[in-house]
This record gives sequence, C-alpha cells and structure tokens, in this order.
Amino acid sequence: MAQAANEDFVFLPLGGLGEIGMNAGLYGYGPAKSRRWLLVDCGVSFAGDDLPGVDLILPDLRFLESKRDKLDGIIITHAHEDHIGALMELWPRLKAPVYATRFAADLLEVRRFQEPGAHKIPMNVVEQGQRLNIGAFDVEFIAVAHSIPEATALAIRTPLGTVVHTGDWKIDETPVLGRPTDEARLRAIGDEGVLAIVCDSTNVIREGISPSETEVAQSLGEIIAESKHRVAVTTFASNVARLRAVALAAYANGREVVAVGRAMDRVIQVSRELGFLDGLPEFRGSDAYGYLPRDKVVALLTGSQGEPRAALARVATDNHPDIALSPGDRVILSSRTIPGNEKAIGRIVNGLVHQGIEVITDRDRLVHVSGHPRRGEMERMYSWVRPKISVPAHGEALHLEEHRKLARRIGVPFPVKIENGEMLRLAPGDPEVIETVSSGRLYKDGNVVVDAADQAIPERRRLSFAGVISVGLAIDSRGEVLGDVALAVTGLPQVSREGRSFEDIVEEAVFAVIDGLPKQKRRDPDMLENAIERAVRGTVSQAWGKKPTCHVQVITI
Repeated sequence: MAQAANEDFVFLPLGGLGEIGMNAGLYGYGPAKSRRWLLVDCGVSFAGDDLPGVDLILPDLRFLESKRDKLDGIIITHAHEDHIGALMELWPRLKAPVYATRFAADLLEVRRFQEPGAHKIPMNVVEQGQRLNIGAFDVEFIAVAHSIPEATALAIRTPLGTVVHTGDWKIDETPVLGRPTDEARLRAIGDEGVLAIVCDSTNVIREGISPSETEVAQSLGEIIAESKHRVAVTTFASNVARLRAVALAAYANGREVVAVGRAMDRVIQVSRELGFLDGLPEFRGSDAYGYLPRDKVVALLTGSQGEPRAALARVATDNHPDIALSPGDRVILSSRTIPGNEKAIGRIVNGLVHQGIEVITDRDRLVHVSGHPRRGEMERMYSWVRPKISVPAHGEALHLEEHRKLARRIGVPFPVKIENGEMLRLAPGDPEVIETVSSGRLYKDGNVVVDAADQAIPERRRLSFAGVISVGLAIDSRGEVLGDVALAVTGLPQVSREGRSFEDIVEEAVFAVIDGLPKQKRRDPDMLENAIERAVRGTVSQAWGKKPTCHVQVITI
C-alpha cells in the first residue's frame, strides 16, 4: 500500500483503558478529515451496586457513530463478553462488516436466537493465521493461547507501519484445547518491523510465568478423584478447555456431568458443533441431578462471578429448583474474581460454608490459571515483537502504569500511557496525543440502552438512600379539599426516634400546609403541590435526618 501525503495512523481507545472490561479500540488511517477506521472489539463490563437496576455497561461509541460511513470493519479478537458483549446492542448503530472466528460467530448467533428482537449481524468468519485486506487496513489474525477457543492477536498493517494488537493472551505451550501462542509468527512480524504494540496489562503486577492449563486439569482430576461426595465446579462458561478438563476427570472417576445454566448451555452447544468436546458423552441436564447417586455426579454451574440469578448463587441460598448440596459436598471455584465482584462472591462462599459445604479456591489448590500474561510472558512477547511504541491496554490505572514502567525498563523507545478518549498518533513522527474525543458509558437497563446522563440511575440511588413519599388529593373550585388525602410512604422507617409514625408525620405536614394557605392560593394546583412537597420533605428531614423523594399530585374537580 502506497502512502499519500498528510496521512497518519492513530489509535483511539473508546473502552478498555483504565478499566478491565468494555474493550473497544479504534484504529484510524488516512488524512485527518477522511480517515478510514477499524474497530477492534466491542465489549461490556458488569454493573456493581452503585448502578441499581443496570445489567451491563457498554462503551459510548458516539464518536464512531458520526463517522460510520468511514468504518471499514469491526474485528472481534475472541468471544469473551468484555470483547463481544456489546456488539448485539451497538451494531445497528454502526452496520459495518464484522470479522470473527467461527466459535465467536456461532456463539453470538446462538445468543441471538435466545433474545427476542435481536438483530442478525452479518458475520465474516476468519481463521487463526488468516490475512486479509479490510478497507484501508491489512489485517493478520495470529493464534494466541487464552481461556477461550480461537483467541487471536492482530497485526494491523498500513503504509505507515504495523501495530500488533494482542487482545487477551498468555503463553501456554501445553493448552488443553486449541493452539498455543504463535511465537514463530510473532517473531517473523517483529523481524519485519513493528511500529507499536497495544498489549494486555491484566497480570503485569504478577512476576514469572503462568502455569499451564494442563496443570490445572491435572489438579482438578486429583480433587475429583479424592472427593467422597458430590462435586460442583463453577467457572467461566466460555472456558471450554476447563469444561473439557472437568468432564474428563469426572468420567475417569465414574461420575456423570450435569451442566446447569443458560450461558453454559450456549457454550456447550457451540463447542459440540465445532468438535471441542469430541470424545465426551453428552452432558446431563439439571433434571437428572436428583436421580444420580451422591458420589456419581459432577455439576458444572454458572455464576463464578457471584451473579445473583445464576445457578451457583441459587444453590448457595438453597433455592435452586433442581440442584442442592449437602454437608460434605465440595464446590470448586475454578475462576478468578473480576474486580468489583468480591462482595457478591463472598456472599456465595459464606452461604455454602454455612450449609457445611467445602469450598475450594485457587488459594487452596491449583484450580484456576489466568488467561492473561504475567511479567515474564510479557517480556518474552516484547522480545519477539520489538516495537518502537508500547501502549498498555486492558487494565486499570495501576496496571497501565506498571506496564509502562516495564516497557521502559526493557528498552522500548516510546512507552506511552493513554486513557479512553485520547487519540494517539502513532505515525508519522513520535507518538503524541493529538485530540481528545467524547467517550464514556451506556447502560443496559432491562432491554433498554440509556445514556450515562439519564436521570433514572441517580433517581434510583436517591430512592435506595431515602425512600419515596407520594401524596394525592382533590380540591374543588373554591379550594376545599374533597375526600381523604391519599398517602404512600415507601422505604422509610415505620416510626421516628420519638416513636411517631411517619405516615402521621407526613399527614400532619400536608394538612398544616392546606390549613395555612388562603383558599385563593389553594385553588392553584401547582402552587399547592410545591408547597406540600417542600413541607413534607422539610418535616421528614427534621424527624429522620434524610430527605426522601416526594411526589405530590393535586387534581381540581
């Protein structure tokens, strides 16, 4: 590809830098006013207690939406939710060609069938090792090891240079499933010359090299073999290698495998179709669980991150319709805790322990290994690729800073740390932030996607903090109150510190306003509503120390 005048090559993260999750990286090439764009990944992150009612957090792509006629394609590096989970919601706003491996494409299609009204996304299926032109970009899909099938790094080539976008990866020379990270290909690309690497930072604060997935499989086999009663294993449903390892260990010890959870069912269906579970009998459904002897079952459960509606959470509170555990049974948490989920997982662990169930985590045995590189693996990657520029990605502020320090220590000429919304010019010239664009978050609230500025979320926070009071009354044309005043007090204590009912306190405040206003002013519904609202909130604040939300409706008859 020939380079034209005034062209540049830029990287613009719209999600995934300064946070773990919600990955959305944008590459641009060409003259500033007519750049062509390539979006890498379109993922979600998960809402915490600070966002009541919100299910998922999506990247705000409004910058890209305004330029979608210049968007050459969307590439999915792998099928984890933090890389693919927002695509179904946001693709209709972009409508660009999508490129993904067969596993990611099929998983997305199965999910679409389970969500009424979801758009069908035309997919271009690619293979690990494939290289193709996508608009202004020459893109190569490089096999990397990760905790999900068919993960890829990308070599994104333009006339101004090549960027290696690692996606999520690790070095595992003996993976249970799939191909190891393609060292030979990465070395060859490094020999060609690499302008920049945009690299996973998740485990940069951990020294050394990660254990292999094969070692985890061996450890799981030992735990299942020594267990006397039921064993339940929870892991990320997308970790097909882990599902396979658990199943092999179960069958080797004369146990049946019961799989429970919608996400688990989706992944198993696609994995069967693509041959990842070849040689294993069909897993049983939850309806078979109660008929299996206690020492002849291994249950695969969703809910490794403490999701309240997932199978494990319901088992921990003993309210799952099909799955129950007894004292002496074992639960293996074969996953890492995503930051922010510690409390939810802690509640589940405590619930299980309270029932007399033994809980095994990676603090006790080798039951999980991360799919992300430690420092030793990152150093090897840098020695293969030898980039001019390092851009730490996929991490919180601490991870990005430690990654930048690592890159500087090993001799990368330009270790750069940027944040979401900062457009980094990679070439020509030295790297430089040239623009800051709008970026942020969208919230999946039920089946609606709302802007972060939507008032529903802060209003829910206020309701959860101080409750709500509703007042309704009717007046006639003379300003006289007709009938009884309707009151509803929700989320307040029943009585004040002095022992008075808050309903009585509210009612007295309402009638104090009515009795204190001349009839002429009472005939103005808006004035009466405002006066009652101020009086109720002020009176309750004096009695309680908090100001609830107050809704007043006055109708004239």
